[in-house]
Amino acid sequence: SNSLQSESCRLVGLYLANMDIGDDGAKDLARGLFGNKELRDLYIQNDIAASGEGFSFSPAGWSAFSSILCNTSSVNSTYLSNHTIIGLWDQDNVDYDDVDEDVLLYLQLNEKHPQYAARCKILMSHTHLDMTPLLEWELKCLPLAVGWFERAKPCATLPTIFDESDTEFEGRVLTALYEFVRGVPRKVLERRDELILVAAYDEKIAMFKKGNKRLREDVDERDRTIAERDRKITRLGEENERLRGIVNLVRNALDS
Repeated sequence: SNSLQSESCRLVGLYLANMDIGDDGAKDLARGLFGNKELRDLYIQNDIAASGEGFSFSPAGWSAFSSILCNTSSVNSTYLSNHTIIGLWDQDNVDYDDVDEDVLLYLQLNEKHPQYAARCKILMSHTHLDMTPLLEWELKCLPLAVGWFERAKPCATLPTIFDESDTEFEGRVLTALYEFVRGVPRKVLERRDELILVAAYDEKIAMFKKGNKRLREDVDERDRTIAERDRKITRLGEENERLRGIVNLVRNALDS
């Protein structure tokens, strides 16, 4: 089982048929599947004609495989379960009455809906999603929670696997989000109120700055108008001085 858990393991199929692995062997193999992302087919079926039974282990062995395919102890454990293995037997030579129903369901989910397997198993195994672990990140996780439910919505369209109507699914979503918001510490909400107040003041300050800018522009325009007027007055004064000089020259010429 340690070899199966190794990150370097690239085994996609393992044939252990007619090995009579028993409950202990089933548990060891199941443990080896934890963390394995490559193995897809694990043949552990016996030859019924030779042994008289398809599998050599009891419900305890099936329970071990069920737990590794969908560990229901917590949401995180379910997420970290094995979602890649799709077969434990020869599809053409198996008596499904001997197969654990949960194992059959999880394998079907892994094979036909791998992109939704983890999310569907979480929704199937945890009727009430505890949002408490997310509260330490306060409201930062709220958009992530909403996004997760949006990505999990296709699970409700898999009637043979996920027996829940759209209305029931939406109810679960609203309940989870309500409990999340309700559980957010009051200080966080107070902080958000403070941020809203600061934002309002920032808006007022921005409007005040905009008004000051307009006033400065009006003052600058007035200063430019006054400066242009002063230049005109200066030019008129210079022109008057020039004309006065000409008049004086003419008078002196007449007097002489």
